[in-house]
Amino acid sequence: MVLVAVLAGSTSDEKVYQKALDVLKEHQIDHELRILSAHRNPKELEEYVRTTDAQVFICVAGLSAALPGVVASQTKKPVIGVPVSAKLGGLDALLSIAQMPPGVPVACVGIDNGKNAVYLAMRILEIEK
Repeated sequence: MVLVAVLAGSTSDEKVYQKALDVLKEHQIDHELRILSAHRNPKELEEYVRTTDAQVFICVAGLSAALPGVVASQTKKPVIGVPVSAKLGGLDALLSIAQMPPGVPVACVGIDNGKNAVYLAMRILEIEK
């Protein structure tokens, strides 16, 4: 069973999502990585979110940073956004992730901080470090 789904809109975010994958592997947490863009693969993304048995989503997103919010709009499971410093030092992505409308909550960690996303997922799942 997959506990944590790590989603990224592009392989260009690899430096950030790899940090999350490393911590997941270190703690032997069942996970999977999917490259699914909210803009380029909306149908595939929706299908994945609907059918996965993952308990927590970690969404790595830069530029418009739509991925975490789109995922949160499609599930009741926890979503953690990781803003990427693609432009404007990552502040654009940080604000896009943090400013979700009521009823579509997304947790947000620091810019490029894939590690903290996993540590938060571990707390949500009540997994000890």
